[in-house]
Amino acid sequence: MAQLSDDCFAHGGTLMSVDAALALLADRVATVAEPEIVPLAEALDRVLAGDLVAARNVPPHDNSAVDGYAVYFDDLDIEKETRLPVIGRAAAGHPFTRVQARGTALRIFTGAAMPNGPTGGAGPDTVMMEEDCRIEGDVVALRPGIKGGANRRRAGEDIAAGSIVLHGGQRLRPQDIGAAASLGLTRLDVRRPLAVALFSTGDELREPGAEAPPGAVYDANRFTLMALLKRLGCRVGDFGILDDDREVIASALDAAASEYDAIITSGGVSRGEEDHIGAVLKRLGSIYFWRLAIKPGRPIALGQIRGKVFVGLPGNPVAMMVTFLRFARPVLLRLLGAREIDPVLYRVRADFEHRKKLGRREWVRARLIADGSGTLTARKFPRDGAGILTSMVESDGLVELPESLTHLNAGSMVDFLPFSEVSR
Repeated sequence: MAQLSDDCFAHGGTLMSVDAALALLADRVATVAEPEIVPLAEALDRVLAGDLVAARNVPPHDNSAVDGYAVYFDDLDIEKETRLPVIGRAAAGHPFTRVQARGTALRIFTGAAMPNGPTGGAGPDTVMMEEDCRIEGDVVALRPGIKGGANRRRAGEDIAAGSIVLHGGQRLRPQDIGAAASLGLTRLDVRRPLAVALFSTGDELREPGAEAPPGAVYDANRFTLMALLKRLGCRVGDFGILDDDREVIASALDAAASEYDAIITSGGVSRGEEDHIGAVLKRLGSIYFWRLAIKPGRPIALGQIRGKVFVGLPGNPVAMMVTFLRFARPVLLRLLGAREIDPVLYRVRADFEHRKKLGRREWVRARLIADGSGTLTARKFPRDGAGILTSMVESDGLVELPESLTHLNAGSMVDFLPFSEVSR
């Protein structure tokens, strides 16, 4: 089944807005990753295939939240000290096996199950912290003033049987794995990893470690993309560097489409004489050039070959990374069936001025610095070039400036996208 509807997003003319482009993605990209069952220890960062419904309560029984003494609240004097006989002890994993009668106290430790009461009746309902007690032989003296039910955890207080613990489409975090383990589960139903074919294009590119004659540069983009894809849990097929040759590119893309869920390239998507990606895609499938109103990264292409998603990213390393994070990553998450597609933007204060074109969304590289009051402020990287990869290394994220803005004043609040939000 095709992952994208076979029509054109944009045929030149007016530049498409970011919101319009992302809305089209939401409408036209479908889940392709099939479910598979994996051991719990291998489920981290995988996408849950369906809702996880609790088959039991967590905790499975009422238990003590503190070290102290389990008592019946109605046995306590609310105005003066109460003295009760201590009939035994209960520890985590070692419950008190007899019935606790009214008018008694039980030494109990954190996590221990609350004891049962007389047949047909409720057991003790309150735990007095040991700091508020005084032992006198086999009797405990309890201070007045505690509330009924204090320091008692209820069965199902964390997870109630029958409730949805994790929702289908969640990317599983360490705490999610822990929640599944607390239910006694050993395996989870998740989406299989996406298989993504990765290419770079350009006669000027060389593999790191190879000789680089004048005019040549080392291919940084492919290794950046490989790392970003692996962080998403993708199985990456590295097709290396393709020459600026239309037939070579066509053969490689055609072969990749038969084996992979998606194809990502870097370079060759603008309209120069040596940019062949568009022509190849028109021949092999469908190409939708997105002339997006953005900076950096206007030359970005989306299309399909044999029903497989194709994303063509710019060759400049900063533009490549920005467009991957804001456009290619959402495509891949949708193919995976993930629920949370859009990254979280955080409001911070800008400590710089900036002018931009009306109607264009821009991303400004910035580092977060605490000002004199401890408030985080975004400090702009001093150089703007789309080819300065070190600007991404030395920044914490991107300030995202909306289309309606033309002049940013220092001290204004802005949206900030941390790299940590979109590189995991």
